[in-house]
Amino acid sequence: MLAILDYKAGNQTSVRRALEHLGIPCTVTADPALLESAQGIIFPGVGAAGQAMRALGEAGQDAALRRAVDVGQPLLGICLGCQILLERSEENDTPTLGLAPGVCRRFEDGLRQEDGSPAPVPHMGWNSLRAVAPCRLLEGVEPTAEFYFVHSYYVEPDPALVLATTVYGREFCSLYGREGLWAAQFHPEKSGRPGLALLRNFYDYCREARHAQ
Repeated sequence: MLAILDYKAGNQTSVRRALEHLGIPCTVTADPALLESAQGIIFPGVGAAGQAMRALGEAGQDAALRRAVDVGQPLLGICLGCQILLERSEENDTPTLGLAPGVCRRFEDGLRQEDGSPAPVPHMGWNSLRAVAPCRLLEGVEPTAEFYFVHSYYVEPDPALVLATTVYGREFCSLYGREGLWAAQFHPEKSGRPGLALLRNFYDYCREARHAQ
């Protein structure tokens, strides 16, 4: 079973529906015991960094996420979850979880697309990824596949963790991590077949990791 962390920051239902479509057992939960017993955790989110960090802290879920990383439990951050896995966000000048080195920054004003047209913020729409390092989550995903983005901030993790980048007014990291800890700026649960393939790859990894223990 996969646990989808419920910390009142949106889009848990979309993730659950995508997993159910794939036949993957899952539950939306704030219960630390269920989080600990799950094969893996999906950490989604929509909203502001400051509000999300307050909610995580008040519920003790920041400690649950740190425990998961400490013991090697697979974790996938999505959108806001991707951003606040890092050390700090420029949004509300917020200290964040610090589970991966790096910061989250706001897109600059006046960005232009490759054809010279304005690149409005927030970035909303479909864009492709440029893989820069091998990633288990992208196995079987076509290099030209596009994923759905909605965000005003982008992540700058340690360069050694960057797995894929995307261009929207500037090149930014859209997927980072290491084995067992991944973070996607885009929404795989809203990205059609490529997003479903990514979620399936995450679940398959979680099952293999559990069986190897």
